[in-house]
Amino acid sequence: MSHFEPNEYINYEKLEKNINIVRKRLDRPLTLSEKIVYGHLDDPAKQEIERGKTYLRLRPDRVAMQDATAQMAMLQFISSGLPKVAVPSTIHCDHLIEAQLGGEKDLRRAKDINQEVYNFLATAGAKYGVGFWKPGSGIIHQIILENYSYPGVMLIGTDSHTPNGGGLGGICIGVGGADAVDVMAGIPWELKCPKVIGVKLTGKLSGWSSPKDVILKVAGILTVKGGTGAIIEYHGPGVDSISCTGMATICNMGAEIGATTSVFPYNARMKKYLGKTGRADIAALADEFQQHLVPDSGCQYDQVIEINLSELKPHINGPFTPDLAHPVSDIGAVAEKEGWPVDIRVGLIGSCTNSSYEDMGRSAAVAKQALAHGLKCKSKFTITPGSEQIRATIERDGYAQILRDVGGLVLANACGPCIGQWDRKDIKKGEKNTIVTSYNRNFTGRNDANPETHAFVTSPEIVTALSIAGTLKFNPETDYLTGSDGKKFKLEAPDADELPKLEFDPGQDTYQYPPKDGSGQHVDVSPTSQRLQLLEPFDKWDGKDLEDMLILIKVKGKCTTDHISAAGPWLKFRGHLDNISNNLLIGAINTENGKANSVRNALTQEFGPVPDTARYYKKMGVKWAVIGDENYGEGSSREHAALEPRHLGGRVIITKSFARIHETNLKKQGLLPLTFADPADYNKIHPVDKLSIVGLAEFAPGKPLKCIIKHPNGSQETIMLNHTFNESQIEWFQAGSALNRMKELQQKSS
Repeated sequence: MSHFEPNEYINYEKLEKNINIVRKRLDRPLTLSEKIVYGHLDDPAKQEIERGKTYLRLRPDRVAMQDATAQMAMLQFISSGLPKVAVPSTIHCDHLIEAQLGGEKDLRRAKDINQEVYNFLATAGAKYGVGFWKPGSGIIHQIILENYSYPGVMLIGTDSHTPNGGGLGGICIGVGGADAVDVMAGIPWELKCPKVIGVKLTGKLSGWSSPKDVILKVAGILTVKGGTGAIIEYHGPGVDSISCTGMATICNMGAEIGATTSVFPYNARMKKYLGKTGRADIAALADEFQQHLVPDSGCQYDQVIEINLSELKPHINGPFTPDLAHPVSDIGAVAEKEGWPVDIRVGLIGSCTNSSYEDMGRSAAVAKQALAHGLKCKSKFTITPGSEQIRATIERDGYAQILRDVGGLVLANACGPCIGQWDRKDIKKGEKNTIVTSYNRNFTGRNDANPETHAFVTSPEIVTALSIAGTLKFNPETDYLTGSDGKKFKLEAPDADELPKLEFDPGQDTYQYPPKDGSGQHVDVSPTSQRLQLLEPFDKWDGKDLEDMLILIKVKGKCTTDHISAAGPWLKFRGHLDNISNNLLIGAINTENGKANSVRNALTQEFGPVPDTARYYKKMGVKWAVIGDENYGEGSSREHAALEPRHLGGRVIITKSFARIHETNLKKQGLLPLTFADPADYNKIHPVDKLSIVGLAEFAPGKPLKCIIKHPNGSQETIMLNHTFNESQIEWFQAGSALNRMKELQQKSS
């Protein structure tokens, strides 16, 4: 399965057996997504299968966790009482390194500041059999692509961009830590049977168009929630014109349209990448089983989108949402019309989305042309290598130096500014400005905590060209630059190798193998720590209806997991539930006053911060609810956005609709995520009302619940609320959390 795990093997025979059982039962051609998903069913002979409706019980092959989410995942695993993980699992230290001065200096600073957390993760990994990638190794998704993903794998990861692994033909799904604990505990993992959206690619990419433009175009078509409940499956003759890492880029950003995951069929580009990353034996095995790693002829998709790559133009999406798509040729005029700043303050390339060897090569090809004419970047410019292997190889092959020469600063092999780990000094908070990135998300304040930063996402080569020009009004396909000699010139479309001609340089050895026997390993969590806190079980449901709940906040508009549980400076508290709960919903906009982090305390009538108000209600023994808008909880997989409201006394989240991962996370922690049967009923609830959820004694799959709204004037009205709970998920609620339920089952078993 990986050269880091010599005793773990790929089992294509079992995949084939399960696929054959399901194909015989369904009696129809299967999509690639169905083959891999159904090929991992716990009971393929009896599992009820209906796209978009039934819940599947699955056996994933492995688990991956990044350091910010691994803390809570490992704390939950410790609470389970189990001695060792049941499937191959890894921890990747990529989220806690702040971009400030440059790679080596920032890495040293991070190791010092985060020593307690890194020690916890390293020792917990050693004790429970989890591989540990040290800080500086690189971004989790690039490491997975280089070492762990393979055609037909089912991998779950505690990060929303886990679908990156679909670039190597795997079904790789982002989840919360509690889901990861299920898999690490050897319990079948539940997933609602996904629909399958087919994206048929024809033609061939050329010129300035890149793989990033494919997903930017798809995001514009489907919007941030158009892929919810579905796997995006790319197919068609155009697939073969895209490199393996390019396919990974497309799958990575599928998270921005709400998709469960995205996947490409196994092809020669994947085989080439496997060979170059030391896994030719896996490619040879995949060749033998190739019929199971591509879709069946005649398979049916729930929806089909067609894109002619030969006609696809370079795109740039934003600001403030990743689905606001524009051709690069139009963005300057659109920005001027909308009043967005056209001068670019910073251009940033890299991140888990676009930090491959090919990405860096194409950016360097653009930079080299500018240097030949005596130009450097007008905007500040940063480069984030995806892994230690990429960093070492682009240093050896000269790309890094070219990017430095054009004015770039090479950052550490980590997430950095993409997730808000950016000590930005060139502007003041509140200053209106524009940045362009090759990242995946551009929510308000995500990169630098400044709500006035207009962030746009595009390909690395377009970021580089725009940074050289310094303005959104530059179109590299048609516009000219003026060289230092006063002569005008036009940038040629970049061309670069998808993989190095020589072998990859692995760089420094940054992997810690788990010992064969970790039972004697001590995992230290100090009771006085401000960064780590052992978990206490949540209270069990008392068997009664939830009556007279107060409304903590009625949220207006977009509310991502960044709004619910901010990252940036709060990342340091990801292992301490009580401390990080002080950021609960501080970014959400309150409908009552149009402000963030300002809500009315219904008991005192005073306005104050959201977390303080929630703590006051908890102290007074009062249960509370949150009212949300569309696609509530989109974005990151961070389960802290579910743990925090549960910890501070919340019981119900009622919205027009949920993002998939967040809805599951809420269920796992014993909360009730409910949706309005009639979305217009959102307008019937006011922040000063009280709510009662009745009928919980008869709580059953598919059966709506009643909500009684009590207005301050004494009047009442009843609305209906829908839910997606199945029987086992109802048991999570009744037990207080999925972890509590796991412990109950263990006790019965023993």
